[in-house]
Amino acid sequence: MLYLVPTPIGNLKDITLRALEVLKEVDVILAEDTRITLHLLNHYQISKPLTPYHQHNEHKILQHLADQLCAGKKMALVTDAGTPGISDPAFLLVRECVKQGVTVTSLPGATAFVPALVNSGLPANRFCFEGFLPLKKGRHTLLESLKTEERTMIFYESPLRLVKTLNEFAGYFGPDRECSVSRELTKLYEETKRGRLSEVADYFSQKTVKGEIVIIVKGFEAAKNKKKQPDAQ
Repeated sequence: MLYLVPTPIGNLKDITLRALEVLKEVDVILAEDTRITLHLLNHYQISKPLTPYHQHNEHKILQHLADQLCAGKKMALVTDAGTPGISDPAFLLVRECVKQGVTVTSLPGATAFVPALVNSGLPANRFCFEGFLPLKKGRHTLLESLKTEERTMIFYESPLRLVKTLNEFAGYFGPDRECSVSRELTKLYEETKRGRLSEVADYFSQKTVKGEIVIIVKGFEAAKNKKKQPDAQ
């Protein structure tokens, strides 16, 4: 059995009772950063063996973990914050478990983009999650393809690249496109800034930005109330 266990994105109270039960019951916990996970486990007085599982070693230990799971071990996979598989490692192991017939259970819980989206004031009935944009190859092509995306768009970004990315969005989507930027969600200095892309970029250019960043951008709206073209005679 493999459990995908969401962990708090900031406030340690944002973990479910079921998640704590699973972490207590499994044989081993796979952790993106064992130091961060150990802090969480110590807070809840949970003592379990930890195995590093991250983007730099997931290919190397994949088969070993799959063999242990097939042999009957119960494992929980956690990331530093949020839900495994959302811009964090999980896909390769889940795919292998499905292939091997190992039961995979994903627990509901914390993830950064959901509170950022519903708190943005932008439409949340239809949205697309883009995560972290490519840094170089494919970035221009992707942004070009999103210029006419009608759904609300969700991006993750680092604080060091935030202003540059917002200005880039203004160039592709237009400076007046509405957006919302949330950082340090659930933490002491939580902040959400809403407005036009040009305004929000200017706001963050004048301050030191820290913490995890979620950018929400309103989708493309075609011109409304267009005059109907007369039918061809």
